[in-house]
Parts: sequence; C-alpha cells; structure tokens
Amino acid sequence: MGIRFDSVTVAYGGNAGTLALESLDLTVEPGEVMALLGPSGSGKTTALRAVAGFVRPVSGRVLLGGRDVTDLPPYRRGIGMVVQSYALFPHMRVDENVAFGLRARKTPKGEIRQRVAEALEMTGMAAYARRHPRELSGGQQQRVAIARALAIRPDVLLLDEPLSALDARLRSDMLAELTRIHRELPDVSMLYVTHDQVEALTLADRIAVMDKARLRACGTPRELYRAPTDEFTASFVGGANLLPVTVASGGVVFAGTELTTDTAHAVAGARATLCVRPHVVGLGQGPGPGPGSNQLTGVVREIQWRGATHRLYVEVGGHTVMADVRELKDPPAHGESVSLYFAPDDAVLLPAGVTHA
Repeated sequence: MGIRFDSVTVAYGGNAGTLALESLDLTVEPGEVMALLGPSGSGKTTALRAVAGFVRPVSGRVLLGGRDVTDLPPYRRGIGMVVQSYALFPHMRVDENVAFGLRARKTPKGEIRQRVAEALEMTGMAAYARRHPRELSGGQQQRVAIARALAIRPDVLLLDEPLSALDARLRSDMLAELTRIHRELPDVSMLYVTHDQVEALTLADRIAVMDKARLRACGTPRELYRAPTDEFTASFVGGANLLPVTVASGGVVFAGTELTTDTAHAVAGARATLCVRPHVVGLGQGPGPGPGSNQLTGVVREIQWRGATHRLYVEVGGHTVMADVRELKDPPAHGESVSLYFAPDDAVLLPAGVTHA
C-alpha cells in the first residue's frame, strides 16, 4: 500500500495559525522506504502525523493505497507506528505490549499468540517475552516497540525518530535490523522521519529533504548525494564544501583560481556555488593529483582526527575547504601551507539563480 500527499497543508491554530507543512506533494510507492530528512521544525514529523491521523490538514488530502483517509480516525487507517520514546506500557510484559494492538482490534486469542510470537522472533526478542520494559535496555525496548507495530501486519509503517534515543553502536545495530526487516516484509511501505543523514542514506530507497515546512528535494540517496539541486540539500545530505564561484568559459573561478567543471547549464559571468564533498578532496602529500585535477593552495587552520580519516580545514582565499584524508601518518601542522586537489567530475555546479533559504 502506497502513501500519497496531495497538496497537504497543516497549520496549527487553524488556517491563520502557524504553518507547519505547506502544500506537500509526495508519493511513497508500495513497499518503498521513504525517509523524511530535515532539521527540527522542517515539517517532517507533521507530515508523518498527518498520515497517522493525529493532525488534520487545513487543505489537501492524504491517501493510503489510493483511498482518501484524510477524515478517518487513526484506528481505522491500518498503520503501525514506532516513536522515539518507545511508548511501552511499563506494567505490561513484553508479550502483552506486543499483543496490545491485536487485542484492541479484537483479534482471536489463538491468532494473537501466533502473531506475537512471529513479531518477537522477527525482531530478535522472543527470549524476552516474559520480561517487563524496565528489565530491558534501550535498544531492546525499541525492538519491542517495532514488534508491536509489526504484529498488526500493517501495510504502512511509520517511524518517528525511532533511533535518536540510542547510542551510536545501538543505532548502527538497529539500522541493520530495520534493513533486514524490510527485506523480510517487502510489501510494507515505510515512512521514516529523521534528522540523521546516515540513517536516511543507509535505510531509505528515496529521501525527501524538508526545510521550513516545505519539500526541498526528493530522490534516491545516490542522486541527492552526487547531484544535489541546491545548497541546503547539498549540506544536509552528506555534508559538502559549498564554494562561491563565478562561471567562466569551460569552468569557474574560485578565490582567484580557475577550476574545471561542467558548466553546460550555466551562464558565463553568473555567480554560482560549486559543491565538492570532503572525501573527494585529496592532499598534495598523498598519492598525488591525477591528470586534469583541480588544484587549490591554502593554509591549515584545524585538524580533526576521526579514526580512519583526518579532516583538514584549509583556508583558501578567505574561505574554508574541508578535506577528509585517509591514513595520514604525518598530518600537516596548524598554519602549514598545503595543496589540495579534486577531479572535475567530483564537483557539482549548483544552478545559478537558485534561491537558498
């Protein structure tokens, strides 16, 4: 079952209230994982709540499987939902928590036992069925919350920042679990709200980038990472160097240096932004630039060791350029002059004239 937002607008306090979501047009295909990615206040959770039935649009429609559910109460929409706070009943055992939605739907007792067992097995929590939430870790509680949502066999699963309360290791483990669960339930559509780009890039088939109550961009993780449409998308999906440039013949000029890049859709003399991901920027003391590489010279202002890489912050013509360089046994010193390079194909020229909010 797919999800469709048909020009959905939500305003808290009525039509003249605070605009929380503006004219959202978005389709989640059956069986697709769609991540809603954006900062706090971008409208992503409001969009999810509109699907769940917890807020009603002031205009537009929400459709599930082609059926208009805009006016239906939450319990008649047939969806599963997992939230950040787990929302488990502390006085109930794990199996009782998982069975709660089934009992509310008056599912036969024999079927309840079967479905609870299946959901706990799928989430790796079968051995904890008789425990109470207080006896579980945060990651285990989140697995129970997911099991409860899956037990009702929803066609649509909504996940609202489900991993944000977990530490880094648990988040990584739960991402792997969600990926596995999606493989086992290929017909379930998932709408996944997050502000964490790693979660979105790892799990989603497509990402909808939200900002200031509006949809900014939508595409596959690879599309948005390799060919972002504007500065906000470039910076929020993966992080990027956004270099102010002037379009020239066959390339651009940045801080007085001519750089080669594709300018087929740009106008000579126009101001634009060159997007270069930090991991494609090499350091001159490394393997060395290849033929035709773009070269920049600057001064090291900061170095951060990140385990497998060093991130260098290099000042070039009054602008900071980030470079993520692997296996630096002898990193440059603060204040040292260095050369950076990147391939022309690794840079994306954002269209001139784009308005950046």
